[in-house]
Amino acid sequence: MSDAVLITGGSGGIGRAIARRAVEAGLSVVNLDMRAPDTLLPRESFFECDFGDLAAARAVLAEAAAKHAPLRLVNNVGVVKPASIEETTPEDLATVMDVNLRSALLAAQALLPAMRAARFGRIVNIASRAALGKELRSAYGASKAGLIGLARTWALELAADGITVNAIGPGPIATELFRRANPDNSPRTRAIIDGVPVKRLGTPEDVAHGVHFFLDERAGFVTGQVLYVCGGMTVGLAPV
Repeated sequence: MSDAVLITGGSGGIGRAIARRAVEAGLSVVNLDMRAPDTLLPRESFFECDFGDLAAARAVLAEAAAKHAPLRLVNNVGVVKPASIEETTPEDLATVMDVNLRSALLAAQALLPAMRAARFGRIVNIASRAALGKELRSAYGASKAGLIGLARTWALELAADGITVNAIGPGPIATELFRRANPDNSPRTRAIIDGVPVKRLGTPEDVAHGVHFFLDERAGFVTGQVLYVCGGMTVGLAPV
């Protein structure tokens, strides 16, 4: 059985932490990103992939699936286009949906034949606390809510094949992507941190720890679930 995990957007931030944690767990990493990581990890293969380009993404996914037959998938690649409802353009909405949501469908479709043949698979969608509502995140929040909807739907469709599908909903995590949207000196950023019950931003490693619970072969009785890694921010907000 293949020990490979395919990670979209695995070159930086949360994706990089997930990749490092995978190597620590004895897995090999298939990293699809627009840019290569600064340094390849042991047993890491890199494929350049622009998920905004449908034809190119399909071709790269087909190549990665043929070469490595990963039985684990982390749909992590993402883009943020912060804007109010008035400022959110149809073009920005389409871009966010293509990268954040369509990429998950393409990746899952590419890996499903090998998973079904092995009667084993693990899929983890990296959603966000923003799926529950966040100002200036119309496109992003919608895409992340969509990832939760995909996880719950796929969990039902794929359970009989031995494939589990779950989602992680990170809260505010100290990554380059977060800081581009939330500058350190912004009052809004300070308010975010003050609103976290544990009184700190999360780390990419916090998210990676949750992801690898779902990826473990022993997690076969857990599917269709959303784990919020948010320092307690979703208490009272997330559905029970």
